[in-house]
Amino acid sequence: MPRDASNTVTPERVEESAMMSNGKGSPEEGERRNWLAYLGVRRISAVYLWAFFMVLFGIISGSTFLTSTTYNLVFSGGVVTCVLALAFLVPLACAQYDLSIGAVMSLSLAIMVYLSLHSSLSPVVTALIAVLTCMAVGAVSGFIIVRLHVNSFIATLGVSQVLLAAVLLISDNKQLVGEFPESWSNAGINNLLGIPIVLYYLIGIALVLWYVLEFTRIGRYLFATGGNVEAARLSGVKTDRMIWCSLIASGGIAGLAGVIYSMRSGVFSSTVGPGYLFPAVAAVFLGASQLSQRPNVWGTLIAYFALAFGIQGLILSASSASVWSQPLFQGVSLIVAVALAARPVAQRLKEARGAEEPEPPSTEPAPVGREV
Repeated sequence: MPRDASNTVTPERVEESAMMSNGKGSPEEGERRNWLAYLGVRRISAVYLWAFFMVLFGIISGSTFLTSTTYNLVFSGGVVTCVLALAFLVPLACAQYDLSIGAVMSLSLAIMVYLSLHSSLSPVVTALIAVLTCMAVGAVSGFIIVRLHVNSFIATLGVSQVLLAAVLLISDNKQLVGEFPESWSNAGINNLLGIPIVLYYLIGIALVLWYVLEFTRIGRYLFATGGNVEAARLSGVKTDRMIWCSLIASGGIAGLAGVIYSMRSGVFSSTVGPGYLFPAVAAVFLGASQLSQRPNVWGTLIAYFALAFGIQGLILSASSASVWSQPLFQGVSLIVAVALAARPVAQRLKEARGAEEPEPPSTEPAPVGREV
């Protein structure tokens, strides 16, 4: 008699049966649960926050909020901050804090404006000089951290003060207005296909950085260094080199932020760069609680623009909010982001302590043997 095909045992049926017996359900159910976990609030809370702001302020002040002018203003105005955030992200991947990114951006802008006034160099050559100088600053920060064994927080904070002195010396503590060709300014303020052209610069930088961090050996080494520097060193990773190179890359990206700012404004003031530090740091930490639950490129950008649209909506709905809304949003987001990032770590430490605690001795009386 021919065998019933429905009773034939196949590897697929064995796997499915095992999944059912382990309480995992069918493969379709497992895939559905994975999607639900990926769309959970824990992973993409910034996306839901962004959507909430769009709906809320669309209802409150839709005639001014839901307009192309608002979109262009928020996206184009946030490019410099996002580039600085990406600069902070690179050393953070290996657990280093570069608090000099704002001052490095200010140095880049000062070089751009100063050379436009006192030389005949093209803006492209000037931009190259500015970025290389900023990378050299990152190399100095790396030397202080790696060779002199100074904490990155203290080292980069000290470097930022040295850079502040440098830009004050360059500008003579005055506001400088650069003399850039019209083509240079157009490269920063024009639109391409209805989208601010500077947004393409941001996406380009983000794509390159995303690929390096997520799909290359360098990215794996950076995260390994940040996760456990001693374990990474014992595994053959040159951790000192990773830290040093991450700070050089951070300086170069911060220099690009200054170059982009010169395209959009062309005006230098010593207060320009440091003012971008806190919103950039807040975006990185909030973004680290999104998507992959670690510092990542797209989480950073989503976090920044979610907050930026919330701030803009509040400003449009209440004119007095333009004074206090930005520091309020940034301060609260930084506290919330750090709290969210600390929860998994605290849970793991709690579980580790529970596993290490010895079991209490038994208080039950020992059984008494019967007499024969």
